[in-house]
Amino acid sequence: MHQGNRTTISEFILLGFFHQDEHQNLLFVFFLGMYLVTVVGNGLIILAISLDTYLHTPMYLFLANLSFADISSISNSVPKMLMNIQTKSQSISYESCITQMYFSIVFVVTDNLLLGTMAYDRFVAICHPLNYSTLMQPMFCILLTVIPWLLSNIIALTHTLLLIQLPFCDHNTLSHFFCDLAPLLKLSCSDTIINELVLFIVGLSVIIFPFALTFFSYVCIIRAVLRISSTQGKWKAFSTCGSRLTVVLLFYGTIVGVYFFPSSTHPEDTDKIGAVLFTVVTPMMNPFIYSLRNKDMKGALRKL
Repeated sequence: MHQGNRTTISEFILLGFFHQDEHQNLLFVFFLGMYLVTVVGNGLIILAISLDTYLHTPMYLFLANLSFADISSISNSVPKMLMNIQTKSQSISYESCITQMYFSIVFVVTDNLLLGTMAYDRFVAICHPLNYSTLMQPMFCILLTVIPWLLSNIIALTHTLLLIQLPFCDHNTLSHFFCDLAPLLKLSCSDTIINELVLFIVGLSVIIFPFALTFFSYVCIIRAVLRISSTQGKWKAFSTCGSRLTVVLLFYGTIVGVYFFPSSTHPEDTDKIGAVLFTVVTPMMNPFIYSLRNKDMKGALRKL
């Protein structure tokens, strides 16, 4: 629909990854497998925590929320991509695209804040065990759970309201597998300096605080672990901390690379690969990192 020299876009075209049919089939199987593993793994965690009263503690409350955010995050992008591959259609309506972008921001920001919250919980449990019940009271834990969801919706709403003011002229092709904020801003034919400034300031603020909290917490945890006399105990603790830090660094590193470095400094596909890492791979890895290495969780899953 033309208005003067501007066009109101009714749909976007998602180019995805490959265009050859044989690659599309391989891509479908690959992403379907990762989607099923993520949903089943995180779903079992939520079910086990809900049914086992022994797991009704702050740590597992945060883990259940992280699992729900992970299921929601991957369900926001992958099913649509799989449907597009099967139907050989790459289109998505304007309204669906904006909705997908809104929820992708919500779940990524929530994941980010919950990772910081979980690191703080482990810091208190390991470094201040005698004060744990005093510091992590039920109302405070509920607050730590609600704030990430509330804050992420406020941030997503801010970006969405700014984005819908932008015209897109005749450009509606997204070189991505879902509607993400950064590629949508590149499509606009008007000045996006305000959007980019808000993205940079808000995004950096949301990343720096949880990352600093996570880093500080794990430094303190490692210092406490070094005081353990048992070599086996040290190895077990370092193994657990190392695997969790690997996931955290992967999550934060890819987000920073995708949203805070100019796209001209790296190949176009790098953004898509980065987005796969923090929207698909990290949610799939979390059940293995946070549950299969946890004795209580393994016991609850066996009972389930």
